[in-house]
Amino acid sequence: GYAKMTKNYQDQLHKEGRIWMLGALALFISVPLTISMITGIWPASKFFFPGFITTIIIFWPVTTIEVFTFTPMLGTGSSYLAFVTGNLTSMKVPAALNAQDSLNLTKGTEESDVIATIAVASSSIITTLIIIVGAILIIPLTPFLKSPTLEPAFNNIIPALFGALGIVYIIKRWQVAIVPIVFMIFFFLFVPGSGQLVGIMVTVGVTLSLVVARVLYKKGLIK
Repeated sequence: GYAKMTKNYQDQLHKEGRIWMLGALALFISVPLTISMITGIWPASKFFFPGFITTIIIFWPVTTIEVFTFTPMLGTGSSYLAFVTGNLTSMKVPAALNAQDSLNLTKGTEESDVIATIAVASSSIITTLIIIVGAILIIPLTPFLKSPTLEPAFNNIIPALFGALGIVYIIKRWQVAIVPIVFMIFFFLFVPGSGQLVGIMVTVGVTLSLVVARVLYKKGLIK
């Protein structure tokens, strides 16, 4: 019946999602590999390995944290698509959450999963089109984009996105938001080098929000 159909749908998503992720990984690796094979120029190990190690120290923990943080928000289908196409924090997650919230859908349901997939797919297509246009117009637009007038705007894109999106959820459960917001403000203001820990602190903020929500729920302060 319905439960079997749902399971088959989820199994299909996982199967195809893994195939596409492995395919994307192969494509990412094939570009530099093909260039080196054709030109005969290979990266020197004394430069490659220090850069590689520095990169994995930063990005692998952040990526792992994002999987556990964003997957419950995005759902099965859109998670695979979002992690393949990238830009989760600035594009995919805001698009999915906004679409779900516009339709008043509960996170984790099949309906929210489908809507999030459509939102992430639409965001990916639009992003690709914008990149194509940007690649074509990058030279004539460079002086305009680098102007001092626009610089503050580019430096505040992510705060603007999550500020506009976050206020919707903060208003709904402002009691839960107080402690995480105060904690994060003090942390980023007074801890040296905290700007490099944004990815890790996302999980800290989520965990803190869950703990606060649990305590308030037990005390009957929220429903």
